[in-house]
Amino acid sequence: MDANQIRQLGPRLGQFLAQFRDCFSRSDTRAHLTTYVRGLLADLPRKSVEPIALHADVPPRTLQQFLSLLDWDQDRLRDQAQHLIARDHASRHAVGILDDTGCPKKGDKTPGVQRQYCGASGKIDNCVITVHLAYAADDFHCLLDSDLYLPQSWDRDRPRCRDAGIPDTVVYRPKWQIALELWERARANGVAFAWLTFDEGYGGKPDFLRRLHRGGQRFVAEVPTTFMGWLRPPRPGRTLRPTRPAGAVADLARYRKALRDQPWVPYRVKDGQQGPMVWEVKEARFFAKTEEGDPAWPWRLVVARNALNPSEAKYFVSNADAKVSVKQILLAAFTRWQVERCFEDEKTELGFDHYEGRSYKGLLRHQRLTALAHLFCGRERLRLRGEKPGLDGVPGAVGDERFGAVVVDGPLCVGSPVGANGGEDPVRAAAERRVAGQPHEADAAQAA
Repeated sequence: MDANQIRQLGPRLGQFLAQFRDCFSRSDTRAHLTTYVRGLLADLPRKSVEPIALHADVPPRTLQQFLSLLDWDQDRLRDQAQHLIARDHASRHAVGILDDTGCPKKGDKTPGVQRQYCGASGKIDNCVITVHLAYAADDFHCLLDSDLYLPQSWDRDRPRCRDAGIPDTVVYRPKWQIALELWERARANGVAFAWLTFDEGYGGKPDFLRRLHRGGQRFVAEVPTTFMGWLRPPRPGRTLRPTRPAGAVADLARYRKALRDQPWVPYRVKDGQQGPMVWEVKEARFFAKTEEGDPAWPWRLVVARNALNPSEAKYFVSNADAKVSVKQILLAAFTRWQVERCFEDEKTELGFDHYEGRSYKGLLRHQRLTALAHLFCGRERLRLRGEKPGLDGVPGAVGDERFGAVVVDGPLCVGSPVGANGGEDPVRAAAERRVAGQPHEADAAQAA
C-alpha cells in the first residue's frame, strides 16, 4: 500500500460502518461503533476495552457499557453483514467452513469458561470455546457467524449463568448442533454455499450429515477412522436390521476389495514454499451407518494419503453426486485452511481473544465487531488488488503466496514421473526429491 491508499482507509471505514447505522437507536451509541472498530484495527499490543478507550481518549467505562449494557442490536448487525456478503461476494465456488476455536482465560467468570481442550494452546486449558462459520469464495474469506459453546457444567448451574448474563434459553448444545444453527441462519440471510466442509469433530456425527443432506446442502466432511458404514448396501434381515455388520472406514480401505485393490491416484493440492502438496486418492460408494444402525443414502468415501508419508491418511465422506469429480471434492475439502487463517488474523491482528469482561452479551458483541473489522479488511484488500494488479502485501496460507482458493491440479500421471512433453513431471519429481525428514505442508490447516 502507498501513502495515498493508507490515507483513504479512514474515510472508507466510515462509509463501511455507515451501512450498519440502523442497528443503533441512538447516535451517541452509534459513535462508539467507530471508536471500537478503529481500536481493533489500531496498532495496539492489547485490544481489550481499556487500551482501546485510552487510545481513543474516552473513559474505559463508556466502552464497557457499549459492549455489555447499551441498547443496540448485535444480531441485526450480524445479519446485515451476511446480507452484504451475499450481495457483494456471492460465488458459485463459495465454500462454508465450520470450526471451533478456544481462547485461554484466567479465572472462572468469563461466560462458558472451564478446563477443556483448547486448540490455541494444544492442551487441556482454562478456556472459552466458540463455534464459527467461515465463508471462502475465490480470493475472499471472512467469518460469517459465531456462538458460544456452553459446557454442561454451566448449563446445570443456572444462577452462575444469570450472573454472566446468559439467558435461560441458552443451554448446552453439542457443537454440531450450534454449527447447524449457524448454517441455517446464514442461508436464511441469503448466503449460498456450493459446499460445506468441516473436520472430523463434526463429520463424525451421522445425524449432522443427514440433516445437511436433507437440507439440500452439498458437503465434504472429514470423518474419523472409526466412522462406520458399508461399501455395499446390506440386506435387511427378518427384523429389518442389516444382516452384515458395518465396518470402520479405515478397515474398509484396508480390507475391502473395492478399495484395497484400487490403484492410488495422485493429485497435487496447491504448491507450497517447500514444494507441491501431493495426496494419493481412492474412492468408492459408501453407505454411512446412522445412529439407528441403518444405512444412510449412498454417499462417496474418499480415502487420501500423503504421498510423502503414506501412513498419514484422511477419510472424507461427501454427498456430491457422481457427476462431481474427485478433483472438486478435494478442492472443497482442502479449503479448510481458510478458517484457520481467519482465526489467526483475528487473534493476532484484531484482538479476537482479548475480551476480558464477564458478560455473555459483551463476549458475543466483541467477537462480532472483530468479525466486522476483519470483513472491512478483506473487502479493502480485494479493492486494492483490483486497483493495482499483482499487489500482494499480505502473505498467503503458505508464506508469500497470495490468498486464494486451494487449487487441485491432478490427477498426475499414475506410475510415471514423465511430464506431458516427454520430460520430467516437475510435480512428481519435486515430491520424489523431498526427503522424509523434511517438514511437509501436508495438512492444509497446519499450513495456514
